[in-house]
Amino acid sequence: MTLVEPSPIPRAAGSLPLFGHAFRLFPDPLPFIASLRREYGPLVEITLQPGTNTLVVQDPTLIRAMLTDPIASTLDKGPFFDEMRELLGDSVVTVAGDEHTAKRRQMYPAFARPELGRYVDIMRTATEAELEAWAPGQRLDVRETMIRLSLDMLTKTVFSDRLAPATFRQLRQNMALVMDSVGVRIMLPGWAKRLPLPVNRRFDRARADIRATISAAVTELRATGHDTGDMLSVLMTVPDEQTGQPPTDEQICNEVLTLALAGTENTATILAWVLYELARHPDIEADVLDELGKVLGDRPVTFADTSQLPLLDRVIKEVLRLHVTGWILTRRTLTETTLGQWTLPAGTNLAYCQHALHRDPGLYPDPLRFDPDRWLDGTQKPPPGALLSWGAGKHRCIGDRFAMMELITGLATILRQVRFTLKSGQTVRPVARATVRPGKMVMTVEPRQTGTAV
Repeated sequence: MTLVEPSPIPRAAGSLPLFGHAFRLFPDPLPFIASLRREYGPLVEITLQPGTNTLVVQDPTLIRAMLTDPIASTLDKGPFFDEMRELLGDSVVTVAGDEHTAKRRQMYPAFARPELGRYVDIMRTATEAELEAWAPGQRLDVRETMIRLSLDMLTKTVFSDRLAPATFRQLRQNMALVMDSVGVRIMLPGWAKRLPLPVNRRFDRARADIRATISAAVTELRATGHDTGDMLSVLMTVPDEQTGQPPTDEQICNEVLTLALAGTENTATILAWVLYELARHPDIEADVLDELGKVLGDRPVTFADTSQLPLLDRVIKEVLRLHVTGWILTRRTLTETTLGQWTLPAGTNLAYCQHALHRDPGLYPDPLRFDPDRWLDGTQKPPPGALLSWGAGKHRCIGDRFAMMELITGLATILRQVRFTLKSGQTVRPVARATVRPGKMVMTVEPRQTGTAV
């Protein structure tokens, strides 16, 4: 039997001494990452951080193998999550292996089906309150508006709306600063993040203030001993698998902070992109409204309705493909690992880009076209590993059902009462920070015509 040598792993062009690929990654890494899929094979080496090489995995089969067992058990989370760990501590998102499995089981009761049913009513009420603040003809920064709505939904489902308005506003500002910074910090060497510069001090202060806000809410609830029926109360009652004791304040703070950052940032981004795409495709919007009218009539959306809206579900799925929020996610080998034809030594940094993957014309016909019907009856079903909106394997997003409830509830409530319009020729580009988000997205809000509103 003749052994076939693995093909050499190419290195991406444009690397500079000391700086690596920093100048190709700044200020917008998306064109550079997309070019890797066009120009190189299944693996390509880049310098994501100065002095540290990273293999970008581009083949969907290899990506799926990397995210699922048995390979997934030989990896930790890698550089991106090292950065997130500084902010989130040891949470279900940042840890790997048995620790991740234990934390996932500990978090699961907060996302169980009975809890989701109660959350929908809270989410709908928050959306209705937000709608009351919009004036006909008002020009809204849609993403910022959806951030406010998502954070409001979160504070009501997690904290039973116990945060004072001033605290709520400060939490939002701090979260925005932190999420804007994380995407840049991942590409900086460790020493640069420790310099006593104003930008580093602002990041450290915002991070500390966020944790202080959440810790105060945990301490207050623990002191009262009162089960308020919110997510925080659920998390406080689930014992730690190793100790058998209730989770510590720090453990709860880590998980709630993870929910706050991931939930508001990602949910708001997807809500904004759905409203944008429906404004650009009024025929699809009309079909969604028709579906909402047939299923809901004149009543508000409920938990039971959220599984009865297949077109809206496909619209969201297509937005999750075209506008997925992840641009760089990482892993690191803990032992020598075989990935495809390559044997990688321990300590190898790996990365994959959902955004580039979901826009690959080799995987999705006419990939930049917004087409919810590509998901109809699986007519354009992509190969395994080609759709990673919620991740894959044991690290698949634990809050995916919660997020879908937020999206469906918010959209079903908003779309029947108002419509958003764009200026002629207006387009919005994606921008990569810690996540991929819309650039400036200002749209005009108008009431629905009589007969289509709730």
